[in-house]
Order: sequence, then structure tokens, then C-alpha cells
Amino acid sequence: MNNQELRDKVGRLLGKIKHVSTGKFEGRDAAGQLKGTYGPKTDQTRDAVGRVVGKGNLLATLITSP
Repeated sequence: MNNQELRDKVGRLLGKIKHVSTGKFEGRDAAGQLKGTYGPKTDQTRDAVGRVVGKGNLLATLITSP
């Protein structure tokens, strides 16, 4: 998976999901604030403070949630 931009229906940037060198993925909002990480080996998504949010890649949900 390459880096991915998330946009709303009028094209405004909501955030980005980036593959980092550790093999994990980072989700950041439009301002660059870390919203969470996803580890494919554990198949878990964690929020910005490290709490498990759920199983699977939920980064898009973290970024688009208020």
C-alpha cells in the first residue's frame, strides 16, 4: 500500500495514511496530527496514545471521526 490521501466529497483533504519504515501505518489528520497507527503483524489499530481501538485497519475511521 502506498501513501493514501483521504478527501471529502468536495475534495478537501481530511488526512493521510502513510506506510512508515517500521512496517506499520500511521494515520494523520489534515493538520498533520497523529490520529493512530495500524500494525499488520498484530492486525490491531491503536489511537494516538497507544490504546487498542480494534482489530483490522481502522485508520480511515480514526481520521474521519470528530
